[in-house]
Amino acid sequence: MDFYREISDAFEEMRQTRRFLHMHPELSFKETKTAAFITAQYDAMGVHYESNFGGGYGIVARINGANPGKTIALRADFDALPIHDQKEVPYRSQTDNVSHSCGHDGHTAMLLTIARILKRHEKTISGNYVLIHQPAEEHPPGGAIDMIKAGCLNGVDAIFGTHLWSLFESGHIYTTQGPLMAAASNFKITLIGKGGHGGAPQTSVDAIALTATVIQQLQQIVSRRLNPLSPAVLSVGAIEAGETYNIIAEKAILKGTVRVFDDETKKEVYDEMTRILQGICLSAGASYELNIIDGYPPVINDDRCAQFLHDFAYSVPAVIDSHFIQPLMVGEDFAYYLEQVPGVFFLTGAKPKSGIAYPHHHGKFDFDEEAMIVGAQTMLGAVLKYQET
Repeated sequence: MDFYREISDAFEEMRQTRRFLHMHPELSFKETKTAAFITAQYDAMGVHYESNFGGGYGIVARINGANPGKTIALRADFDALPIHDQKEVPYRSQTDNVSHSCGHDGHTAMLLTIARILKRHEKTISGNYVLIHQPAEEHPPGGAIDMIKAGCLNGVDAIFGTHLWSLFESGHIYTTQGPLMAAASNFKITLIGKGGHGGAPQTSVDAIALTATVIQQLQQIVSRRLNPLSPAVLSVGAIEAGETYNIIAEKAILKGTVRVFDDETKKEVYDEMTRILQGICLSAGASYELNIIDGYPPVINDDRCAQFLHDFAYSVPAVIDSHFIQPLMVGEDFAYYLEQVPGVFFLTGAKPKSGIAYPHHHGKFDFDEEAMIVGAQTMLGAVLKYQET
């Protein structure tokens, strides 16, 4: 079968699917209509599926080839983000302050296209295929854990997944052996001082001044207190403090994230953070609370599967080049699947052909829709070829 041509021929349908989902985004754990849309597609295909998989809105469809072979899973996420869509395009989100600003609409469109082709050729292909449509990737604890607990990987020999990547060149495939994405955790620091009059600061303990000192010292953790060969990121992303111009703030809240690739480095970061907070608050007569919110573990590709995908991509008609890249400090709950079975997560370059390439989680995020051809061809071709390994 010339499935590469079939994917190319299905581009317009794939694009319309993506644009419909883009116009009707839903937040993590609230994807009722998106899930209904996906199951309606499988009903039309005549493909067996299980909905509400894992107790949420997950969907697992199964297509079995006529010939024996491996059982391979393919995964796509389908939740959106609490970001207002700032693009001036016909398919702009119709829901205020909610948008597909990470490409999950494209992932879903690609997997549905792959499913149609597998179903069309089920009497001639080998192996079994588990199509995992996962909700709630964007919001820890995520949707993967419950789907795994419910058995979506039972009997699965390998899993493949991709992410459309707006900052990487369209037509290119990117992955690596071992760690591809970081473990992500978040933190919330509450600094508690003593409020007072802005004209009499000597009677107070200024939480805003403490905040400035804390942030400055936190930035020393990665640059001066960790082994430079152990990658880490510590970012403070939000500060909440103060009420008005003439009142010394009694309390300040800092929210941020830590990204690492191993538990030892993570422990070092938070141990240092605790030591800094203790020292600063002791010297100032203040107190603090530190709340750590664990996120996803690192995405660690199976070496053999990553090498296979990298090498195979060169044979895909729509692929210009295939690359091994340095790990990224973003997080992804695809990590949980890779903790259970061998597999590979790869990035499909989707940089827009014109205009500004906005990053993921930006209100003007968009991607080259023709990159869906590249991702779908690579994914489908890879899982079929993997049957021969």
